[in-house]
Amino acid sequence: MSYLVASSRPVQTAGALFRQALARPGILCLPGAYNGLSALQAKAAGFEALYLSGAAVSAAMGLPDLGVTTIDDLCFHIRQCWHAAALPMLVDGDTGFGEALNVMNMVVRFEEAGAGAVQIEDQVLPKKCGHLNDKKLVSPQDMAAKIAAAARARRDLVIVARTDAVAGEGLDAAIDRARLYLEAGADAIFPEALTDPEMFRAFAKAVKAPLLANMTEFGATPFLTAAEFEALGYEMVIWPVSALRVAAKAQEDLYATLAAEGVAASRVGRMQTRAELYETLDYAGYEALDAAIVKTVLPQGS
Repeated sequence: MSYLVASSRPVQTAGALFRQALARPGILCLPGAYNGLSALQAKAAGFEALYLSGAAVSAAMGLPDLGVTTIDDLCFHIRQCWHAAALPMLVDGDTGFGEALNVMNMVVRFEEAGAGAVQIEDQVLPKKCGHLNDKKLVSPQDMAAKIAAAARARRDLVIVARTDAVAGEGLDAAIDRARLYLEAGADAIFPEALTDPEMFRAFAKAVKAPLLANMTEFGATPFLTAAEFEALGYEMVIWPVSALRVAAKAQEDLYATLAAEGVAASRVGRMQTRAELYETLDYAGYEALDAAIVKTVLPQGS
């Protein structure tokens, strides 16, 4: 039912819902969703929480993932997904959009928009994709200060601290950073760009906290299933940009077809039908809601 109806909106905050989902047995699977439609499709597939990637948002805006997007850009997408699917979402907060006060502002704004969790990373701005080379890191103490600021500003938002230290400083340094971030107030740790299962296992053995694994394509991490990550000691797994990559490739193919053939007829079999789209959007439900409310009212005495 539509989020326009009060009884259809969640009673609990997104943060509370995310905490409940994380506390349930089994690994929490967080597919990337970057707009209301993709959030609805993920919900229809049975997922109970989502991930909003900064890389997906920036790519959808035609921008590189170099910290160019703003808090407002992210909040626009958070609201879409939260209103459409009412699923708690872990949101990529990059480096926090600045220092301690900026991080606190981000936390407040994200919670107001409907985020259930936020991810903050220990790179220097402008940041880079975690699976690229030559990443520059802030000091562990500076990152810990950001985490402490985020913890002070949140109501029940889950704080996930991401460390990119493995690539440049090594596994032991990443573990030390993770422990410091937990002491500062992080609820979970996201070790980025681990390169093999044994590295995932070693990190999980050393860091006693909820851990997040990133199963992105075309990166440093080999393909592992959610069950395999769970066996390695991880409580969450994300597929951050997978949905956008599939959609972008399909769009690229469609535009090439239109340019070459002047008609989309040969691609109809690959399209979501009108009926399928309307079912996903609950078109009939909105019509019924409108009909139940907007009725002709005759003037008195007619």
